[in-house]
Amino acid sequence: MNSLFALLSQLGPISNELENKISDKLQFIQLRKKQILLRQGDTCNHLYFVSKGLLRAYYEKDLEDTTSWFMMENDFIISVLSFFRRIPSYESIQALENCELVYIHHDDLMDLYATSLEFNIIGRKLTEYYYCKCEERLLSMRRQSAAEKYEFLLAHHKALLGRVQANFIASYLGITKETFSRIKSFYSAGNPIASR
Repeated sequence: MNSLFALLSQLGPISNELENKISDKLQFIQLRKKQILLRQGDTCNHLYFVSKGLLRAYYEKDLEDTTSWFMMENDFIISVLSFFRRIPSYESIQALENCELVYIHHDDLMDLYATSLEFNIIGRKLTEYYYCKCEERLLSMRRQSAAEKYEFLLAHHKALLGRVQANFIASYLGITKETFSRIKSFYSAGNPIASR
């Protein structure tokens, strides 16, 4: 929980009263590797903070799954549309490692927004941060070649390469596993990224 409050305090001042109020609403969960946190079709009722571990969100179509994002230490996790619109989730969330999470129920989060101006400021800054990350990812997916997507991964999410299996990363980048393997090998050999 210390890492959570350390992160929140970087976004805005947190009074002792607010810290206590947040603490009273928080719960803890541990997940084993491969355990499902949220199943596609269920409603996401909680906002999670990753204290330890790595998770991925993915959706299934035609018996294949597509990874939509990864979250690791000091990241927040929700199925966005499901959580805020209170509808069934189109994606599942799975632990890729043993994980320790802190979480808050949707209703408790809304109560904090309704009763605390300082929490609203922190929440706005967090929303801006994740909205910008989402926009960067969308631009990468729409406008970049496979090699450029790999460069984006190296620049922004390099830690994933040592922690996530290749087919999940390839799916996340929107390329085939074979293309991902070829680009990774080419780059690892010290060659410049292939011409665009």
